[in-house]
Amino acid sequence: MESIFNKIYLNPELEIFIRKINPWWVGELQTEIPEYRRVVFRTLLRMLESNLAKITALRGPRQVGKTVLQRQIIEELIRNRGVDSKRIFYVSFDDIPSLRRYEEPILSLCYWYEDNILKESFNSASRKGEPAYLIFDEMQNLDSWPEQMKALVDNNDVKVLITGSSSLKIEMGRESLAGRVATINIGTLLLREIGAIRGLEEIPFYHEGNHLGELKKKEFWVGFCEYGRKYSAFRKKAFRYFSERGGYPIAQKESSAPWEEIADRLKETVIDRVIRKDLRFGEKGRRRDPELLEEVYRMCCRYAGQSPSLILFSREIKSTLNADISSQRVRYYLDFLAMSLLIQLIPPLEIRLKKRKSPNKIALCDLGLRSAWLQEEVPLDPVALKNKPHLTDLAGYLAESVLGYFLMNIPNLDVAYFPKRAEEGEIDFILTIGTQRIPIEVKYKTNINKDDIKNLVAFIDKPVYEAHFGIIITQDYIKENLDPRIVQIPLSTFLLLK
Repeated sequence: MESIFNKIYLNPELEIFIRKINPWWVGELQTEIPEYRRVVFRTLLRMLESNLAKITALRGPRQVGKTVLQRQIIEELIRNRGVDSKRIFYVSFDDIPSLRRYEEPILSLCYWYEDNILKESFNSASRKGEPAYLIFDEMQNLDSWPEQMKALVDNNDVKVLITGSSSLKIEMGRESLAGRVATINIGTLLLREIGAIRGLEEIPFYHEGNHLGELKKKEFWVGFCEYGRKYSAFRKKAFRYFSERGGYPIAQKESSAPWEEIADRLKETVIDRVIRKDLRFGEKGRRRDPELLEEVYRMCCRYAGQSPSLILFSREIKSTLNADISSQRVRYYLDFLAMSLLIQLIPPLEIRLKKRKSPNKIALCDLGLRSAWLQEEVPLDPVALKNKPHLTDLAGYLAESVLGYFLMNIPNLDVAYFPKRAEEGEIDFILTIGTQRIPIEVKYKTNINKDDIKNLVAFIDKPVYEAHFGIIITQDYIKENLDPRIVQIPLSTFLLLK
């Protein structure tokens, strides 16, 4: 690669494209973007403008709004923060084949921008209090991005925001960029975001920030229950919308469109794109089997909220594809899907440093995506579910899946499940905060009995587990309280925690 002191030239087509996607350089507007800003917007902007980390990374599945958030950040910087438009450089690495001609495309683009648009060095601009903002979309598509980013931020004072749809590739980058990158996770729409998009009244937060210490107090959860009661009208409507269409932005924004059209769009832009494009190559360029990936994902949808063994996966896939698929290969493909953030794999709880051999529990990123892929609708809304009682058991597993993915996206929270053992029953989730544990059991019913809470009580009764109370997740509020140490929380309330 050329020295950074030499002039960088881009091929004409690439230069035209780069200028087109940065229209603010010449005073033009970018493409229209939604006015509504997701909850994470404020955190993202604050971290970008702070000096805590040189790089802010936003990580989430495809089509959840990462690019929209970047464009909203650009608009905020120019319109409300007084940032000169030429100090903002945006590039999407999703579909620019010509970048492959460059040995180090990130550095080439950045130094071209420095020479031709900023017209001064990054460090000179920063010393004047006018640092450049470098905003890169779908960064994981470049193989050597961590090394290039390290060279860039170690030698230049810039503010960098990157997004990625691959948890592994972003995590690998974070390891290579230790001390230089702060990561924010984003999933599909939160319940309060669905309410806002669908025109419901805005409600305040019960709990803001990453202060996990509050979650260790039973009083916190008791107060949270009252919060859910207070905003019952909002909670029930927003949850009904979520139950009908899931949490993908397009599904809620286009609420008047037939579900069949939305389902086809989700399959094409999320599942097919991940399987056919994002995951098509593995280590050393080895091509992965898209049919096997599809079938593994289909089984994840079928066993959402459960912990099926790899042997079960292997046996059922062998029957479907008429091929001998090993358990090890299934495990690899499950890991690939977890990398894409379409699923989360929740591990069994490790006690006393003894790793359990139980399989991981599967949590899907979105209920609507499952409905689109399997062409099967299972309502979680209590009113709709009452009319389809034969789906109650399956709805219970899906409620567990929804809660699992939600919990896994809470920053710095340690989430596991407690597998069934010789003398101990399974517990759906165990939250670990410091040395304290909070057991959570999902009983997606309209009433509970002592048998429903027996595993929670047994776990709390054992001092070794350091659990002072537990939580049971239900369809809605239940009057009877069978144990003062158990807090009853409807799923629709719990999803308002963020």
